[in-house]
Amino acid sequence: MTTSKDPFGTSNVPTTPHALGRPARPVNMIAGTLGHFVEWYDWYVYGLLAAVFSGQIFPGHSAFASLIAALLTYAIGFVVRPLSGIIISPLADRFGRRAVLTLSISGMALGSLIVGLTPPFAAIGYLAPVMFLVARLLQGISAGSEAQSAIAFMVEHAPANRRGLFGSFSNMASGLATLAATGAGAIVTSSFSKADLAAWGWRLPFIVGGVLGVIGLIMRARADETPEFEATAIVDQRSAWSRLWALLREHPKALLQTAALSAPAVAYYTWATFLPTYASLTTGRDLASSLAGSVIGLALLVVIVPICGALSDRLGRRKIFPIIGAIGMVVLFYPLLLLLNQPGFGVYVLVSASGWVVLGIWQAVYPTMQAELFPAAVRVSGIGLAHQIVIAVFGGTAPLIAAAFVGSGHPTYTAIYMIVIVALCLIVYITLPETGSRAPRATVALADREVLEGENLVAEIGSAPGQTKRSRS
Repeated sequence: MTTSKDPFGTSNVPTTPHALGRPARPVNMIAGTLGHFVEWYDWYVYGLLAAVFSGQIFPGHSAFASLIAALLTYAIGFVVRPLSGIIISPLADRFGRRAVLTLSISGMALGSLIVGLTPPFAAIGYLAPVMFLVARLLQGISAGSEAQSAIAFMVEHAPANRRGLFGSFSNMASGLATLAATGAGAIVTSSFSKADLAAWGWRLPFIVGGVLGVIGLIMRARADETPEFEATAIVDQRSAWSRLWALLREHPKALLQTAALSAPAVAYYTWATFLPTYASLTTGRDLASSLAGSVIGLALLVVIVPICGALSDRLGRRKIFPIIGAIGMVVLFYPLLLLLNQPGFGVYVLVSASGWVVLGIWQAVYPTMQAELFPAAVRVSGIGLAHQIVIAVFGGTAPLIAAAFVGSGHPTYTAIYMIVIVALCLIVYITLPETGSRAPRATVALADREVLEGENLVAEIGSAPGQTKRSRS
């Protein structure tokens, strides 16, 4: 093993000539990106179409009451996510990223099919909302294990000098998923009459999501496990729970930083799943045209994320990202929501696109930074614990809280709520280390003894895997 000078400011970065000897295959990135796309398409389409199907599945004394019931069920999925993240993430560190990713996409696709095929309340009574609840529980379990496993999978498969770019693919995929879900919502709301849309048209995006899940499942089953996990597994045989306790004991600061990197999801979920509904409730805009305007804004996000991810490989993670993105959110959110009071489709597009630009700058780099904050032995556990708790607290409740502000007659409180959370995160960002590197660093983390030891054992001992395994207490 040798060391090198890191031009980003971190000296003595370890490099090693050893590798596990398997060439990288394009199917790995395709499986990670496509699978992530399917996961979040199925996740987001519920929130976007809640205003359409809420009366069919959750009848109430008013349309607003039905919407609140649908959004509460939406939030249930977020409540389950941290439990799934805490329980399943250590299994990905113990048994592999690929196995967990294969299971997660299966549960998400099944949940989408349940939503798409459940008969209305008028046909089966309370079984309809119960079926939706079951579907959201399945999707919450799947989402709780997906994000962190996909981040680790993609960053660990990336070349050392392109981890920012490859890590950004996860959020590019989620952006594409949001774009596709929004586009699907815009198509069905504009293509069908109100009667046909309420009766069956809203179901089509969910059924499509279930079919796409089968394709993603096949791709993930054919992918390779990551080299860093395989190297770590050779020397580290701790149980899943032992890893979780080690994470809490050894990496509290990284957990706080990871949570802060994820917390602006409160703005992401507001922009992704509630902005069209917000515009409809506050200004009377047509939901179909608002969804179409969101598609235009989301297209910008999909372009910005990989560009900023690639720039982070050259300029560093912390210097520009995510600080600039967070400052942009703090400065822009309030005037953008005020601007929505002005009429016109172009105004909505401007508001949507401006929000997605600053969200894209933040989104581009935080997955890679989170992966680089933890060694491989607890990487999925670390990201999963912090990320999923934050997403449950701030992301899942964002549309519900925004709807409550609107219902109470104070819609601009939505912007204030987002700004306060992002401003607190900005304070934590100052403590972040520079995790990027242009040097051919051997490990994703700045230092990862288990990975280096495992790779060296493979090089020294050779072929028989059984001879190289040994336990670490």
